[in-house]
Amino acid sequence: MKKIPALLVLLFCMQLQSQTFVKFNGATALFLVPNIGIETSIGEKTTFSADVMASFWESFNGHNPMKFITITPEVRYHFKEKYNGFYVGGHIGADKYELQKWNYWNSNRYEDGFGYRLGATVGYNLKLSDKFLLDFFVGGGWHQGFYKGYYNDGTPGRYEKAPNYNKSGEWLPYRGGVMISYKL
Repeated sequence: MKKIPALLVLLFCMQLQSQTFVKFNGATALFLVPNIGIETSIGEKTTFSADVMASFWESFNGHNPMKFITITPEVRYHFKEKYNGFYVGGHIGADKYELQKWNYWNSNRYEDGFGYRLGATVGYNLKLSDKFLLDFFVGGGWHQGFYKGYYNDGTPGRYEKAPNYNKSGEWLPYRGGVMISYKL
């Protein structure tokens, strides 16, 4: 029975030595949209990253909501070495939103829904010290959304007539920034 707690302690210690970073996106923070994450080693040149980004804006320009949360797990391949130089990543993520889509800007319509994303990220890690690095990245891909469309001017009902959820699929750039990363 004493072997199980000892094994758990051993696995925890190994994980701590596997170069795990906590990350905070300085670029999105400028817009008061927090984006935090964690990245850990899973191979010689591969890492696993997971981040959460959220906007809590009730209104972006006085009448259009801009609330969302995204969760993005990603596997990354580093060309030079982990956490140093260029990398590419593939991800699948989920989101929940209440916002005005880009093609409805300057209208009285917004969408309340959820979706999933399949895409890729390209980035560059710049080592500042043994503990700190900067992660410059951009990413995008296919977003499939399921939403109900409403008016934001008090008009009752939905602007679209789908029986349950309306669907929208499109290629989009949807992530990017500069992650300030700290090694645990």
